[in-house]
Amino acid sequence: MSETSLTIETILAPELTLCNVPASSKKRVLEFIAEQIHLHNATLGDTQIFSNLIARERLGSTGIGQGIAIPHCRLEGLEHVIGLLVTLSESVDFDAIDNQPVDLVFALVVPKEATSEHLELLSQLAEKFNDRTFCDRLRQSEDAITLFQRMTSGR
Repeated sequence: MSETSLTIETILAPELTLCNVPASSKKRVLEFIAEQIHLHNATLGDTQIFSNLIARERLGSTGIGQGIAIPHCRLEGLEHVIGLLVTLSESVDFDAIDNQPVDLVFALVVPKEATSEHLELLSQLAEKFNDRTFCDRLRQSEDAITLFQRMTSGR
């Protein structure tokens, strides 16, 4: 394992950054995430990703409040962390801690062994998403390229 620390910039690919995704439910959002990651990396099964995301949600919602969710899971056989960022065209109920519907989702899929990296990335995301102005800028992104640039530049 390399010594470089993981950052949001190193795990988020432009093709896994999507704007105004239609979703009718939390389940549908998680299915969409699994499908997109599978399209990005065909060696990863969408069913396996979806099952792991659902299993993690059963432990407690990953809706962190203020319309934001960070669904995440560990995956056997994964070699590097994968991030996916979407804005939803309409907010969906995510059982968030503040009971607010979610429209900004950053998913994290990490190798089974990557415990410290996993926690570090969750902490980085929580810090970024704690900035309301930053979140508003993400929500106002008109297209995926802008969304990606705003997320990775932090401005």
